[in-house]
Amino acid sequence: YVDGGCRGNGRPGAIGAAAAVHMKKWGGHVYRTRKLSRDPFPTNQRAEILAIILGLEMALDKYDELDSDPDIDLRIFSDSKYAIGCMNEWIHKWVKNDWTTAAGYEVANRDLIEEASDLDDKVMEIGTVRYTWISIDENELADEYCNDAFDEQ
Repeated sequence: YVDGGCRGNGRPGAIGAAAAVHMKKWGGHVYRTRKLSRDPFPTNQRAEILAIILGLEMALDKYDELDSDPDIDLRIFSDSKYAIGCMNEWIHKWVKNDWTTAAGYEVANRDLIEEASDLDDKVMEIGTVRYTWISIDENELADEYCNDAFDEQ
């Protein structure tokens, strides 16, 4: 489960944070949080993509700790339709169009989307990854850790 957010969205002085929560098979969980860089100005969309990056990094780090090389089946759940759309749908069009939108503009947040795409490629070398949209109510734990990361800034 991943979540990102921004206080002061897109304005000077804004702060952004992201969280990823790995639910363990037999109960319990581990999590990771990260602050969003202040340059460029933090936005909700940048924070949501950073949360996807955290989830992918957690999966790859966990895989590196294993003594064997199993295929992995990673599912990332997010309440951000933007982040899910980026990873499932739009990224393929943007790459094909040299990172230009259908309206002819440069794709926003390209730096983070490319980073997420590179990590996605690494996961796909060892298994599969699926991105699934969930409601905000289903994402309370990741939201809680994201808010904790805000409070630490």
